[in-house]
Amino acid sequence: MYFSFASRRLLSWNAIVFAAGLAIAAIAPRAASAEALLVVEVESGKVLQAENATYPWYPASVTKLMTAYVVLKAVKERRVSLETLVTVSPTAAAQAPSKMGFKAGTQLTIENAMTMMMVKSANDMAAVLAEGIGGSIDGFSEQMNANAARLGMTQTHYVNPNGLPADGHVTSARDLAILARAIIHDLPEYEYFVHIPSMKFGRRVTQNFNRLIGRYPGADGMKTGFICASGYNLVATATRNGKRLIAVVLGSSSGQARAVKAAQLLERGFSNNNNLTWLRPALGTVDSLVPIDAAPPNLRDEMCGPKRKRPASDADEETVASGESGAENAMTFFTAGLQPPTLRPLDMIAAAPAPSEPVIVYLGPKKTGADLIAANAVEEAKQTPKARVKKTTRAAAKKPEAGADAADAKPAATKPAAKPPATRPAATAAKPALKPAAATSTTAVKPAATPAKPKAAVRPTPKDATGEAKPAPSTPRT
Repeated sequence: MYFSFASRRLLSWNAIVFAAGLAIAAIAPRAASAEALLVVEVESGKVLQAENATYPWYPASVTKLMTAYVVLKAVKERRVSLETLVTVSPTAAAQAPSKMGFKAGTQLTIENAMTMMMVKSANDMAAVLAEGIGGSIDGFSEQMNANAARLGMTQTHYVNPNGLPADGHVTSARDLAILARAIIHDLPEYEYFVHIPSMKFGRRVTQNFNRLIGRYPGADGMKTGFICASGYNLVATATRNGKRLIAVVLGSSSGQARAVKAAQLLERGFSNNNNLTWLRPALGTVDSLVPIDAAPPNLRDEMCGPKRKRPASDADEETVASGESGAENAMTFFTAGLQPPTLRPLDMIAAAPAPSEPVIVYLGPKKTGADLIAANAVEEAKQTPKARVKKTTRAAAKKPEAGADAADAKPAATKPAAKPPATRPAATAAKPALKPAAATSTTAVKPAATPAKPKAAVRPTPKDATGEAKPAPSTPRT
């Protein structure tokens, strides 16, 4: 098709105006209640998508990424090792859930504490690691802030190692992407901690709260987080065809929704359709994003208010509404200049995770081989009696109702002859039948005799011996 010079100039001008509009939409912050979203290339730091990316936010448990960074830096610098034992203090034991719940004085290795912190998001384990490395929560927080400043995380300030609510404990999507890049570049030998699919402690198996692990193709990290004020947060990484991306989602409505959103962002970033890339504004690198001076949004009413059906938590099982149709999903990708994926992110996250062998965690010094198997067996045995006791209790509770054999045997043996002869002379003749000599004949006659006679003879006995009328109806049922 032939376009005149004037037509081509008009098309170019319209394209520039359109691109400028996209740039303004991408840079301008939305309302505080909106999500903060960011997609960054790991290698170059190039920003592929940014929305409220420099708006201050409460990090919640994604704080543990910095906790892991500081601890693993100490391991790499040989100030400690993964086998170093750390101790649960009263302060650590008192942390709010999610937690392992170990008693003060319990010891375990840094490696096991790290695994529990990253998979279960255990707040007590974050405190244990902080005290083990920094001497105290405050001392470790200083180390966290020093590392944040060195990495250029200008919008971040830490007060604790686990992200539980605290004044002045803030970050941004921009800063979290900077931290994720630092973990990948500085600690590649310890990066496996950020993508462990599941762990096993005794009989208890815990799946990673990051639902992309084992579901989204190429997912290889990092950490989830939730408190009422922050909403559902997620820093996720994935690799495809040698290209690795970081997606940050802050303030999502549920654990399912944040995973779906992260998968959508990653899909767009991995798309090979570059037909409209010239229309997209260049957002620069993650370091160059300009911070916004504002207070972080507080989503408490929205996340934990009376309208919510059940209490929210980082292990949230609420599924995202399936109202987004295939057409709507395809439109999302079309408007971004991309082709819809073969399998929708919603379907990926809704699927069961790929089967994996859980990492065994345990208490005490490092164990391998037969010692590890034995330690796991010991912990399984500790956890088993609780279940068996419950079953035994239920069985014992049901037994008197079914037959009352054990319950009635004692009273009948204590006062067998005193009451029946005195109250009912007719029963005296029948009583010798209960003596050992005539036991066989009585047993044979009992079923053949009229059922009313045993009723009359047996019913008073439990009443007089125990004072309870409950066993009486159960005896004839047996």
